[in-house]
Amino acid sequence: MDQGAVAGGAGAIVPEPEGVAAGRVTLLTYNIRHCRGTDGRVAPERVAAVIAATGADIVALQEVDVGRARTGGLDQADEIARLLGMTPHFHPALHIEEERYGDAILTRLPSRLMRAGPLPGLARRPGLEPRGALWVEIAIGTARLQVVNTHLGLRGAERIAQAEALLGAGWLADPACRAPTVLLGDFNATGWTRAYRRLARGLTDARRVAARIEGRASFPTRLPLLRLDRVFVGAGVTVERLAVVDGPLPRRTSDHLPVLADIRLSEG
Repeated sequence: MDQGAVAGGAGAIVPEPEGVAAGRVTLLTYNIRHCRGTDGRVAPERVAAVIAATGADIVALQEVDVGRARTGGLDQADEIARLLGMTPHFHPALHIEEERYGDAILTRLPSRLMRAGPLPGLARRPGLEPRGALWVEIAIGTARLQVVNTHLGLRGAERIAQAEALLGAGWLADPACRAPTVLLGDFNATGWTRAYRRLARGLTDARRVAARIEGRASFPTRLPLLRLDRVFVGAGVTVERLAVVDGPLPRRTSDHLPVLADIRLSEG
């Protein structure tokens, strides 16, 4: 899949976004576990249906398979984008021969890829799963929203290194990554971890400033206890609603529930 390829509009199952011209947009972060549901079935169409029901304008996906034998060789980013009538941008954190696995940002709004690359691991633990991030600029009316999607590691020390990298010159502190900005994804970090506290010093957890909050935890779907999937916002972003998307279909579709944020961008 070409990272800049435009998904076909035929068969799209999400209506055109409303309120974008007024600076309002809906974001969704969703760890899809390579589209393998809690029933063991690999079904990209279920992932697309869950996303469609939210009306999200911008979708950040983690654990996306592209060309992997375990999921039938399908380009999951491209297929989900096709079903939604969106444009896919994909970054493979893991690349083994023709098989790729990583993160994606999908949107039907005008967008351009700014950066896709790896995040640091631990030199003393070379066998850890590689992690990465994806930065896409998206036009919201006359504004340009900088959206960074990531999936951090399982160990505390690597998450700290990855958080520092994301807040550094290569990503959020890049002069081109000017407000308004959003960082979202699966951070594998609860509110009492050092990585979360470091990110919350540089950005604002959307949950802390949302005018309305629906739901609590997003993982695991069978009994959600942990808030691992998060949205952080920078200056110029007002969070009108933060919601965990729950229900029978989301609970079957992945081991994570999606997290949605309705945001409004400040004028000027």
